[in-house]
Amino acid sequence: MNRRALLRATTALGATGALAATAASPASGATPDPSRPLRVHVAMFDGVEELDFAAPYEVLSGAGFFTPRPIEVRYVSATGARAVTAAYGTAVRGIRPWAPEEADLLVVPGGGYARRDSPGVWAEIDRGTLPRALAAAVRPGLTVSALCTGVMLLSAAGLTEGRPCTTHHKAKPDLARQGGLVKNARVVDDGDLVTAGGITSGLDLALWLVRRELGADTATNLEEMLEYEARGTVWSARPAR
Repeated sequence: MNRRALLRATTALGATGALAATAASPASGATPDPSRPLRVHVAMFDGVEELDFAAPYEVLSGAGFFTPRPIEVRYVSATGARAVTAAYGTAVRGIRPWAPEEADLLVVPGGGYARRDSPGVWAEIDRGTLPRALAAAVRPGLTVSALCTGVMLLSAAGLTEGRPCTTHHKAKPDLARQGGLVKNARVVDDGDLVTAGGITSGLDLALWLVRRELGADTATNLEEMLEYEARGTVWSARPAR
């Protein structure tokens, strides 16, 4: 039995009674068809920070252990199916083509913002392909999210102007200058735009999205499996429950 199967067999026992309630009353306020997958796309590019993309992928994939709703998480690239080399040299293969029309959640990691002449966020901004793809992706039913300096890619796409948002602490002045309404929070939820702070906040962003889309029971059982409790303040434009 592999590690994931073992964790599912042991930890999920305590979640069984909560699954029906989670499916019937998700945190987002909607009642999705539990047979329809929650589709998550994580945007990838050369120079992306390893923890920025791996943490949300792990958390959102792991949520499938604690909800009857199927979860589909994939890596995608605005430049087509390819491999990328991450900030510390990790090669990531099997990346799928850009298809935001097939996603419910789009997650944009950061990386390389301190190295303007290296692969990463600045190179993607200068190239323009990913910001243009992000701007064109916006549609009803899609939540665009980003963490760390990935938020600056959303800014380059014009998606944060006049919107509550946050990013890595060193990029906050740039985000404010570009029109973002920067909040001093770990995660900022403005409905179809959800942003988070620096590198490790990818865990908190993903846990918040799990809580919002799949319910509090799914999120808390997932925290137990991960042995990580969400930290920091979540600023939300949604009414308090």
